Amino acid sequence: MVYLGFDLGSSSVKAALIDAADGREIARAHAPESEMPIDAPHPGWAEQDPEAWWTHAVSAARKLFSSAAINPRDVGGIGIAYQMHGLVAVGEQQEVIRPSIIWCDSRAVQTGDALFEKVGPTVFAQRMLNHPGNFTLPKLLWVKENEPEQFKRIHKIMLPGDYLAMKLSGHITTTSSGLSEGILWDFQQNTPAHWLLESCGLSTDLLPALVPTLGKQGELSAKAAAALGLPEGIPIAYRAGDQPNNALSLNVMEPGEVAATGGTSGVVYAVSDKPDKDEISRINQFAHVNHTAEAARIGKLLCINGTGIQYGWLRKLMGKKLSYNEMNARASAVSPGSDGLSLLPFGNGAERMLGNRFPGASMHGIDFNRHNEDHLCRAALEGIAFAFAYGMELMQDTAHFSKIRAGSDNLFQAAVFGDTLATLSGARIELVNTTGAIGAARAAALACGNLASLSEACATDSQEGLYLPQTDTSAIQEAYQRWKQHLRNALENKSS
Repeated sequence: MVYLGFDLGSSSVKAALIDAADGREIARAHAPESEMPIDAPHPGWAEQDPEAWWTHAVSAARKLFSSAAINPRDVGGIGIAYQMHGLVAVGEQQEVIRPSIIWCDSRAVQTGDALFEKVGPTVFAQRMLNHPGNFTLPKLLWVKENEPEQFKRIHKIMLPGDYLAMKLSGHITTTSSGLSEGILWDFQQNTPAHWLLESCGLSTDLLPALVPTLGKQGELSAKAAAALGLPEGIPIAYRAGDQPNNALSLNVMEPGEVAATGGTSGVVYAVSDKPDKDEISRINQFAHVNHTAEAARIGKLLCINGTGIQYGWLRKLMGKKLSYNEMNARASAVSPGSDGLSLLPFGNGAERMLGNRFPGASMHGIDFNRHNEDHLCRAALEGIAFAFAYGMELMQDTAHFSKIRAGSDNLFQAAVFGDTLATLSGARIELVNTTGAIGAARAAALACGNLASLSEACATDSQEGLYLPQTDTSAIQEAYQRWKQHLRNALENKSS
């Protein structure tokens, strides 16, 4: 028996198959081949078409089965991981009302701030564990206030993973983990926050039915089965946002364990059994995939929006003449500190860790006689690592960074990034060959009772790299302090 996992990202939809016997990866695929576009009709906006997500999910699954030579009737279940915080609105016929307002969209920051003041900081700290920011609920309020005709047509609201589950099963459902990332879950009452919707003048009927994060959520419909080339009735058994799922994929499930990613955005995700009610405006806190009212498992999430997207932007700027591996090699040829060149990577929307401010990306200290593309590559990677380190300083009271587990892909393939982050954080960074789609497939197998434990499955993953703190830290520390001063200046200029 095999299990199928989907990972719905903002750049592509990935699919993977694992063997139910031991969780071993069989095959993986993705679609489209080039990155999915993110539409920005106005500065700070970010939208995608949910129907395109489904098209690419179908394409990825069909590529997967054609390459793996697996009998579709051997699929025992399906798991879903997805880009977090997005708003998907559908009508009574499950038609998409408007493009999805995705995770890095900043239009609802002021709406979230107003809601925070209206309901009260203490209430949000004690019951929601988060400032509403520009998450799913404020995005819905923005639509209500700015697109009233569109709002009237909304039958249900969903997160991106809920939309994919709807397309697979034909039913509209959500999870407690998902609602927590939308600022729609009351941790105190352990229920959907119907009272918060009502205080916003919103109908509680907008929320989908609740299903378990790990457990049977529905079955593959005849329509979806025909599209995917799979038999009808396969159980959908798991759904989680990409960062909780990434932690699961790396077997980061218990208090004190830490996972990290460096894709389009950068994330540090620390599991805790105690919520932090003092730092709700800059660090996110969500229900981890194994959270229960009896045994709290809170995922404390630091997100930096402008990480891999900055490195991709730089590659485009250089005419795509270099691969990422070539850029990484050229960055390594430059001394730590990039000969005085600093880059702030904050050009992808409001940054939560900066109090939902949007200072923008910028370069500092450019010397036309000294700096070249190699320096830009290094300064970009160092700037991203500096942003990680800056955010991790906010988490020091509630997370211990002696060891971090990360996938051996994206930014973690760059030695400059990994070495710089390990040196500044003091952490041992272990790189593991896994993906979110593999994690989603394993979680589905676990939920269906066909996998004994995640630890056993993760033992089949190879460790593909290790970054350790360097002994000579002077150059990196000097560059980091210079970078922080540039950030302070940028924030002061924005507020003046």
